[in-house]
Formats: sequence, structure tokens, C-alpha cells
Amino acid sequence: MAFRSYDPVPNPAARASNPDFDFELHSPRMGTFMGAALNDEASSLDTRPSSVTDDYSSSVRAFNRQSQADPSFGLHYRDDPHDPNASADNLGQPPKEFASPTSPTVPYANLSEKRRDPTTQYASPRQRSRKRAILIVGAIALIIIIVVVVVAVTLSVRKKSSPASSNISSGSGSSSQSGGSGSGKSGSTSSSIAVTGGDGSTVTMDSGATFTYSNKFGGYWYYDPEKPLTNNARAQSWTPPMNETFQYGTDNIRGVNLGGWLVPEPFIAPGLYEPYANSSYPAVDEWTLSYNLMNETSQGGLEGVLTNHYETFITEQDFAEIAGAGLNHVRIPIGYWAIETWAGEPFLAKVSWTYFLKAIEWARKYGLRINLDFHALPGSQNGWNHSGKLGTVNVLYGPMGLANAQRSLGYIRILAEFISQPQYSNVVTIFGVTNEPMGTQMGQDQLSAYYVQAYDIIRTASGIGEGKGPYILYHDGFYQLSQWVGFLTGADRIALDNHPYVCFGGQTSDPYSSRLTVPCDTWGADVNTSMTAFGLTTAGEWSNAINDCGLWVNGVNDGSRYEGTFDTTAVTGDCTPWTDYQNWDDTFKASVEQWALASMSSLQNWFFWTWKIGNSTVTGKVEAPQWSYQLGLQEGWMPTDPRQADGVCGNTNNFAAPLSAWQTGGAGAGSTAAGVAAQYAWPPATISNPGFASAATALPSYTATGGQVTLAVPTFTASSKTVSASVGSGWENAQDTAQKYAEIGTCEYLFPWVGPAAPPAPLCGGNNRRGAYAEPTPAPAGSS
Repeated sequence: MAFRSYDPVPNPAARASNPDFDFELHSPRMGTFMGAALNDEASSLDTRPSSVTDDYSSSVRAFNRQSQADPSFGLHYRDDPHDPNASADNLGQPPKEFASPTSPTVPYANLSEKRRDPTTQYASPRQRSRKRAILIVGAIALIIIIVVVVVAVTLSVRKKSSPASSNISSGSGSSSQSGGSGSGKSGSTSSSIAVTGGDGSTVTMDSGATFTYSNKFGGYWYYDPEKPLTNNARAQSWTPPMNETFQYGTDNIRGVNLGGWLVPEPFIAPGLYEPYANSSYPAVDEWTLSYNLMNETSQGGLEGVLTNHYETFITEQDFAEIAGAGLNHVRIPIGYWAIETWAGEPFLAKVSWTYFLKAIEWARKYGLRINLDFHALPGSQNGWNHSGKLGTVNVLYGPMGLANAQRSLGYIRILAEFISQPQYSNVVTIFGVTNEPMGTQMGQDQLSAYYVQAYDIIRTASGIGEGKGPYILYHDGFYQLSQWVGFLTGADRIALDNHPYVCFGGQTSDPYSSRLTVPCDTWGADVNTSMTAFGLTTAGEWSNAINDCGLWVNGVNDGSRYEGTFDTTAVTGDCTPWTDYQNWDDTFKASVEQWALASMSSLQNWFFWTWKIGNSTVTGKVEAPQWSYQLGLQEGWMPTDPRQADGVCGNTNNFAAPLSAWQTGGAGAGSTAAGVAAQYAWPPATISNPGFASAATALPSYTATGGQVTLAVPTFTASSKTVSASVGSGWENAQDTAQKYAEIGTCEYLFPWVGPAAPPAPLCGGNNRRGAYAEPTPAPAGSS
């Protein structure tokens, strides 16, 4: 690989250069995803929590508190239960809270056949002799006795192992049921381990450890290691089971992010970064952490430490707890290194993908859908530490902006081909193609052209129409959501993503109660507008934080605005009362919960950031408590039932579900997208690159001749033998023969994270090629 030399080691405090960009609201140095702080109104709002509806009743509550700001998205709030038609009174069928009538392998499905009236089934013709009739009557009596015995035994087993009390063991069923560990690995016999269960049942994980499944919402897990791709689980009674379609726009997304797991971030997983935070080469992002871990020997180096993190930070039990918390989706960030790395890139390649495969398995087991979030792109799409490398924007911006965008689109194709396979499409139902691209630097036209390319790639992989591949989720690029109205009208199942935060804007010591005007008035009005004008609109990230207090929330050793230690901001107050959750009283916890409920009520299709914050190795506790859903449940400031949010903002004038037919993959889907897409040429004519000529033809680019890469598929075992399961090839559309992007042999390339710089001159020319790029290899802490 040929790269032009460049000096010096990237400065961890480097900021993207753009005089028109509001760094107070969108700081590139931030240690985490920073959506715009939409509003900081301080007037109080009398909120009115509503009663929680019965599991099997439908509630319709929404609002339309129009704000004075430009409304840029909108939404309804509705629960439409998916009540199975099966009745508990229908002998031979499971209770209706347990299984869907469409489940192909529900327990006891064949008992209804055994309960047919034998006197009808075996009745004799009148012409037959009395002797023959006596024989037949005797035979019938014998059959009746056998049936009674079978039914009695079966009902006894069923009573002992119903989802409400214990495990469902294999027995009289339409399919063999065996095994039951989270990964399908078990040394037990097929008759001794449960394949399904509800509240109070025991789950055996891959390690052999067990836990008690807690789900008060009628949900049940399902995993048959002999048939590991079966979709029978259900997260809650009001959420469609995995073998039914989740009706986006009608069924509401109540989700949570698994941030910091497969893309470790400093403030989420501080224990990884703290040993190197003050070294000669501080770990401030995964790039610098990786270099430091290469020199670590006691824990297995880079691979050993990160594999242990993947293995322990999020486990199968987390997925069970998420379903038990009343949530139905998980958003899982991954970096491009889950697929591959190129020379000079220090990230641990491919290992995180094996854990994403585990996530698919666990989500399937507990009835959760996945939003696959492409969180970190080569070169960085926003210059923030969660993009992999802190520094500058290098996707659709700067001299490597086109090349990095091409490479990213190649990875989008590889991911799309995998998740579009029918074995996984019921689980991975949303694909967020790029997390938080800095559109205000890239330009909306350039970002739109990139999004159109992503649309074409994904629909080529899956086809067009309901059930064919995922919803395609586009982040707003930090533009007003109203600016996306009309984009790709008629396209098949596209959605818009916004990340509303208030914590990174102007700081105030005002309490939660005086900030509720933000979610209830501003966010809510925007949601309703966008759901009507654009289509499905989600809040892919939001939190309970109303200021930027918390260890490394802005970045490693970057301080906070609230205490005046970040970018020389004014002092607002002391962060201690906001982070010392162990001393929060009930009144304070109730105020945090009220913020959470108001946010859920207004955003309506949402993913909280994030499920878990790891303990600091210095203090031994969570140092950013408002960001942890799990901790909030444990300590009492998150609602134990998210449906408590219904109506909290005094909702009226709903979005009228459902979405238009084409927005859900129905009639007309994709019919007008091609015409709209024609206005977005690819590659764009120009790429922003301050101070230099930015014609795309003058910039480095790659060529799609790098071969076809397919992602690894899962393997399953049961009773110490490999299970033969149709896991797919990793590539859904055999007619899609496009290859990944690679270098052009006669061209010169800059360091992919170079930032604004002069492009190579001449760009291509064989003999004029320079040597390999001179990104300095740092000396990690402890090296000589």
C-alpha cells in the first residue's frame, strides 16, 4: 500500500476545522455521539403519567405540542397487541401468552390430533355384524383408555413446566426438543434440558452457568439447539413474536444500545483505558488503546484483552434482562474492523464479528430485534473517539474523503448481503448505514449521494418488498430533520435517525423538572412532523444526562463544561451531586425517572444510550450513572415498565398509523426511488477540502477489484456434536458480483486519517509513486 508521508502523531485534542460549525453543540472532541442539544428551555411542565394498560388491550396516546422552533419530525404512540388466536381452552395448544399459532414447533402442538373423538374417527358401518361391532367397541374402549393416560401424563408435565413456573421440557410435541444452552453447546441429553420457558424458568448458558429468567410481561425465551434458527421467542405479550412481522410505524420500538461492547468507548468501558490514560501515548480512542495493548503481555495483548472484554461486558444474560425490562430492540454498534483491517491499522480484526453472531443468537432466543449500527468507518466519519480514531473527518471530506467513502460502501455491501439472508433477516431488521456522519462538513448533497449508493447496495442484496432485508436507517447528519423531507420518496423501507441530547449544549444547574419542556414540547412536535412528512423516524440515541458530568463523557481527561474544565467554559457547578448516585435520595431518583418517561413519551421509537456503563477501576463504581439503563433499573430511577411513558407528555393528535404502503415495503415500494436518486450523482462532483481544489477527479480513489468477501457464518453444537443447520453462505444475492474496494496499483494515497491536506500530485503515474505512508508507530506505555 502506498501512502504519502505525513508528520506528526495525530493530536488527541485535534478538532475538525470549520468556522461555521457550532462546536458547543457538536464537539468533535467529544467522547461520545453528540446529537444537537435541541432546546434548553427552563420553564416547568406539569407532566401527567397515565396508567399502564393491560397486556392484551390496545392503547393509543400521542401528542402534538407544537413548538415555536421549526418542526422537523413527528410520530404517534400506539401499542397494538399481537394476541395469538390460540386459546388456553383449546386442548393441545399452549396458553396464548406462551406461543404464537404460527409457531411451527410449539410444545404439544400435536396433542389436538390425539383428542379427536374416537367414536367418530372409528365408527363402523351399520351393515357390519354385531360381533364385528363388539370388537370395534372394545377396540375403541382400549383407545380411549390409552388417550386418557397420555393426556393425563402430558397435562401433568405441562402444568409443572409452564412458562409461568418452570422450564418446558421435551415431551409430546411435533418436533424433537433438546438442549438449551445459549450457544447451542450442551453435553446433556435431549430429554433433560428445556428449550423454552417464561418468567421464573431456568436458563443454562454456554458456560454451563444458569440464571433465572425474569419477565413479568408475558415474554418467553425459546432455543432448541437441534434447530437453532427457530424463531419462536417473544419479548413481551405486546411485542410480535419472532415468527411474526414487527409492524414499524404501528408497533413501537422500545430499545437500548449495546454501546461500548464491540466498539469500546472510554466513558463506557473506562477499565480498558484507565491503565493508559496518562501514559506517554495516552489511550483516548480504540486506535490508541490498540497500540497500547499490543505491548501488554500479562493478559494476552491486544487480542487477549479485547476478547475478554467482548466475552464479559455483554453476555446472554444481558439480552434476557433487556427483554425482561420491557424492551424489544437492541442497537449494536460495530466498527469496520469487524470485517477486515488494512496495513497500518491497529484494530483487532474480525474477532468482534464472532460476537455479533452471538448477539444474533441471543436476540433470537429472547425475542429481540437488532438494529445493526455501522458505527466506525475507515478515516472517521465525524472525528470523534467512538469512530475509532479521534481527530478529523475523512469520509466525504478532505483528500481521502472519496476513497474512504468507497471503502465504507464496500463494507456496507458485505454486511447487507449477510443480514439479508432469511436465516438472519427476522432478527436483524434495521441497518443503520453510518453513525453520526458530520454532514454539516461533508455537505448534504454529498451525504445524500452516499446514502443513495447505500440504498442501492442494500436493496440489491435483499430485493424490494416487505420482509426482504432490513429497514435502511439514515442518520440526519446534524441537519434539521425537516431538511430530509422528500429525500428518496417512494424508496422501500427507509427511516430517519436523530440523536437528541441536551447535555452537550449550554449548561445549567436547573433541576430535571424544569427541563421537561425539551422532550415534551420540542422533541415531540418534531417526531410527529417527521413521521408524517418523511416516514419512520427513530431516536437512535438519548440519555438521562442533562449536563456533561461524568468520567470522560467528553473524552479522556477532557473535563466537563459543567465544572468549567472543558474548553475554558464557565463554571456552572460541582459535578459530584450529579454522579454520586449512591447518595441520591428518592426525590432525585424520581426526577430522573420523570425525565426518562417524558423522553420515551415524546420520542416514541427510541434506543436509550446505553444499556451498561462499566465500573471505573479507580473508584470501583459507575462514574456516568445517567447513561446506564441497567444501573437505573437496579437503583430505581428507570421505569420498570416503559409503557408507563404512555401519555406522560399529554399527547394528543397522534400520527395516524400505519405508514404509507411503500414505507413498509408494500405497494409502490421502490417505484420512484430511482428517479429521485438520479439527481445524486456518484461520485459527487466535489468533495469539501478547505484550502485546496476539491474536484473528486483530483482525489485518490479505489477500485472495486478486491475480491468478494463474505462474513463468517455461525456454527452450532448440541450434545457434543455439530448440528446441521442451514446457516447460509454469508452472501444472499448470488447475482450481486460486486467486489470490495482496493488500491489502484499506479496511484498514490495519503494516510486515510490525514485531515484537510493537499491531494497527491500527480495522483497516479506509476513511477511517481511515493513510499508507504509514514504514520508514526507510537511507543506504547512501558516500551523502551
